[in-house]
Amino acid sequence: MKLTHDIFLEQQQKLLMTPELRQAIAILQMSTLELSEYIQKELEENPFLDEREPEELPEREEHEAEAEAKRVLEQWIEYHSDRDTAYMPQEKEEEKSLENFITSRPSLYDHLEFQLRMVTRDDLDLRIGEYLIGSIDHNGYLTVELKEVAEQMGVPECRVEEVLEMIHSFHPYGVGARDLPECLLIQLKHYGKDDPVITTIVTNHLEDIGRGRLNRIAQAVNLSIQQVQEICDLIRTLDPRPGLQYSNADQIKYIVPDVFVEKVDGEYVVIVNDFQFPRLTVNRLYEKMLHQNESGFTPETRKYLEEKMGSALWLIRSIEQRRMTLYKVARCIVDIQKDFLDHGVAHLKPLTLREVADIVEVHESTVSRATTNKYIQTPQGLFELKYFFSTGVQSTKGDEKVSARSIKKMIEELVANEDPTRPLSDEAIAQILQEQGICISRRTVAKYRNELGIACTMARRRY
Repeated sequence: MKLTHDIFLEQQQKLLMTPELRQAIAILQMSTLELSEYIQKELEENPFLDEREPEELPEREEHEAEAEAKRVLEQWIEYHSDRDTAYMPQEKEEEKSLENFITSRPSLYDHLEFQLRMVTRDDLDLRIGEYLIGSIDHNGYLTVELKEVAEQMGVPECRVEEVLEMIHSFHPYGVGARDLPECLLIQLKHYGKDDPVITTIVTNHLEDIGRGRLNRIAQAVNLSIQQVQEICDLIRTLDPRPGLQYSNADQIKYIVPDVFVEKVDGEYVVIVNDFQFPRLTVNRLYEKMLHQNESGFTPETRKYLEEKMGSALWLIRSIEQRRMTLYKVARCIVDIQKDFLDHGVAHLKPLTLREVADIVEVHESTVSRATTNKYIQTPQGLFELKYFFSTGVQSTKGDEKVSARSIKKMIEELVANEDPTRPLSDEAIAQILQEQGICISRRTVAKYRNELGIACTMARRRY
């Protein structure tokens, strides 16, 4: 076989993801808080961005401002060229006050370690306790075998067991348990409810409690169903994950609506929340100096300034494009879901991303990005924009469909109003919904009920 090198000329069309396009897509997907933080960061790094509106200045003041701006711009370039070693001294030290200090809730490890140091003075017990506490997960369960701890620490296993028993007395109660039954038994012991019958039920019949098989438990412990149900109610008040009381304590998430919907004179008005971040403009003086030939900038400096100028213009354009896209999508959702805004969840209509994309005349992925992590404040409350997109079930009343969320709301209301001694079965709920014109099967009712966290008929029954 003969191998040769040839040159071919070929013309192709390719879709390239430029850095500017990536930035526009990222900005579209940002929430209001994220965009505000991003804009503040860009204001600090780009000298061409300004959050103040341009002002008209007299000619003399304009020349003075231009000279001052040029001096500041030169300092900016000099600073950024040597930003790794630059030192910017503070002109005035901030006044110290208690408001400047931020406190945080202790973590689960800190909370347990503090209690350990309060109750023990033995160095060996302290080291064993710290090892055990460090092996407790965020749910509060011990994730290491005592035999392994004893081998690592070079101590008898009974000594490790004694320290673990001491940790079991710490708050939150139930922490340090090796499984769910032990966690519940620790809490029962603390509350003085560690009855032998309750202990037997917790140890051997947790699965029966979850499935509502109270008859089987009553036969096993030789009690009436009413007594077993009271014990099960007590067990359900216990915390199966005590460690979560101190986990993720500092991850406080604030929700700021990205869109507001208000009813004015019988019509719904859509307002995009763009007053949480400053209005951006291009600094007119810097732009004018860049376009002057006699500015005296080196080629490297001019290239840097042109890049910053282009970045500022693209950022302003991307923010405006985000605002318009978000407005169009929100306006479309409001127009479709007027019945929901007037009457509540029961009147929510089924809606898909494709339907909105066709109306707004954008790609389906654009609608998905525009509604991701975005919230809308409506007369019915605060909702995520994704909340309004749900599948539908065919109705016998014409060709219209009923939203799955509306059906879930109906199921919740039916279960809330049922007779506890004779709870509705999935078949009975399906029959009631069919009488209301909703074509739904028993299996679909069971699916929606599980998604809502509603127990089965047997588990809901009260004796």
